[in-house]
Amino acid sequence: MDLPEPRAGDGEVVIRAAAIDTIYVETQIRGGWGERFGVSPPYVPGGAAAGTVVAVGPGVSASWVGRRVVAGAGTRGSYAEFVRTGVERVVPVPDGLGLREAAALAHDGVTAMGILDGVGLGPGDRVLILGAAGGMGTLLVQLARRHQAHVTGAARGVDKLALVRRLGADAVVDYSVEGWTGAFEGWSVDVLLDGVGGTLGAEAFELVVDGGRVSAHGAASGEFAPVQAERGIRLRGIADVQFSAAEMVRLTARALGEAAEGRISPVIGREYPLSAAAEAHRAIEARSIAGKALLIP
Repeated sequence: MDLPEPRAGDGEVVIRAAAIDTIYVETQIRGGWGERFGVSPPYVPGGAAAGTVVAVGPGVSASWVGRRVVAGAGTRGSYAEFVRTGVERVVPVPDGLGLREAAALAHDGVTAMGILDGVGLGPGDRVLILGAAGGMGTLLVQLARRHQAHVTGAARGVDKLALVRRLGADAVVDYSVEGWTGAFEGWSVDVLLDGVGGTLGAEAFELVVDGGRVSAHGAASGEFAPVQAERGIRLRGIADVQFSAAEMVRLTARALGEAAEGRISPVIGREYPLSAAAEAHRAIEARSIAGKALLIP
């Protein structure tokens, strides 16, 4: 679809996109979840991108022009060659970090940082990460190891489990195998980071020790895990990782800084031309990509 090149309004910038982030929920919005997110067709998908500022609107310093930036989470219509967003959502990309890597952190870096801040991860914590080979899961594995936690990564299939191992997980488990929770016989986990939801999330919840912490933030299975706070477990949900623009900017800058310093590395599993966005969505829905899928204009 061809649309006119956007013009920056008051407090806005226009960015020439170099890489566009994709997340699973965008396939769900396209599939009928739009009302939950205030989206109705026809619409341009996408919520974040990285590129170079080419224009600014009234009230925005001209010093932004030419800078490499992320149009952060909450931006609308980023599946485009030119992306318009409010300057309050723009985050500079540090020197030494590529725009593809920056785009890959635009959503998942923010959420991963916020999740770990919320659960209060510490040395020696036994952590189970569901969806450990996904875009955010791969970041959570790396961050949890940096917190000196004992990390078990749960994913689907030999190749994804091998990736999770390479990222530093102490143990891996294939949750596509019936009775997968039997691998935990005789021990529990202190922290569950659930990026999958549904039945798998509910099964994993039973592995959490009394008084443990759970982040049930994912619904890649099609629904959030049907769990409630019990046994003294501190339960956080998707509402706890909905941040203000200012908080998103802070967390994005932190994630980009960690990556620029080499402390975390987003896994980019596949890149697609922007014109093949539908193909990218099909691959995401089929769970055939480990890490992130990016769109390249």
